Amino acid sequence: MDLRPLRHFLALAETLHFGRASDACHVSPSTLSRTIAQLEASLGVSLFERDNRRVALTREGRLFQQYARDTLEQWALLRQTLMEQSGELTGEISIYCSVTASYSFLYELLSEFRLRHPRIELKLHTGDPADAIGRVIGGDEDMAITARPEALPGSLAFKPIATSPLVFIAPSEPADWVPSPDSPPAQWATTPMILSESGLARDRTDAWFRRFGIKPRIYAQVAGNEAIVSMVGLGFGVGVVPRIVLDNSPLADRVRILEVTPRLAPYDVGLCVLERKLRHPLIHALWQQIPDTPATKSRPRRDGSTDHGAGDAPRG
Repeated sequence: MDLRPLRHFLALAETLHFGRASDACHVSPSTLSRTIAQLEASLGVSLFERDNRRVALTREGRLFQQYARDTLEQWALLRQTLMEQSGELTGEISIYCSVTASYSFLYELLSEFRLRHPRIELKLHTGDPADAIGRVIGGDEDMAITARPEALPGSLAFKPIATSPLVFIAPSEPADWVPSPDSPPAQWATTPMILSESGLARDRTDAWFRRFGIKPRIYAQVAGNEAIVSMVGLGFGVGVVPRIVLDNSPLADRVRILEVTPRLAPYDVGLCVLERKLRHPLIHALWQQIPDTPATKSRPRRDGSTDHGAGDAPRG
């Protein structure tokens, strides 16, 4: 069966850009344009509105997008079920995660899986962790390594991989604007903060400030935790990141963890997938690869003791 027209359509529906979609599909823009035109002629409707400046899905295009996703998913499910009965799995799984997660968890997660299923192709996409759950729910990815949100959508299954504390970090060089463990809450109101634009860490940090009746002074809002470590290391402010990000950062020596209380709740990192996709033999095989008990990520302190992380808030 030739399912390439559906894949080409979905690539364009996701990117809304003929050049990027054709690159993703390894075809020329003219070939992609002809494929879309043939689909529209077969259906008798326009799937996209397009002019010299923009491409957008029509109402009919959004309906066809769901059909295309379902069709490819059902075809893959049938194909893999038949192959599973023959004793060998083959196909591809797309995984979305942050850059930190890609080298913190993927090797351990996938090394044995690759030995067991060498014919399964893994497609990795990296980006802002705040986008992970949306990409899985939207059908853009099969799975994502991400933090468990406060309220997990009912359509998703989540299996924890590791638990990491959330920590406040400051530049390693002393600065009079960095709060100390004994600083009054009022000092935090004048401390420049570098925070994520969105996501679990930002939600917990905002709740932490509200608990003390403090309106934080936001110096910068960035996408991605790695950028927070970089900006803090350069001395621009205080940030909040998962400890696992700090442990894997090449700039870890340029920042320090603020030892203040009470602590922020830890950060549960795991694999999420749509519940209905767990019926897919490939997805199920990778899901079963994860042990039921997550690890706790920590590292030795420089004084030799073990630090399981301190989430930060002013004392008193």
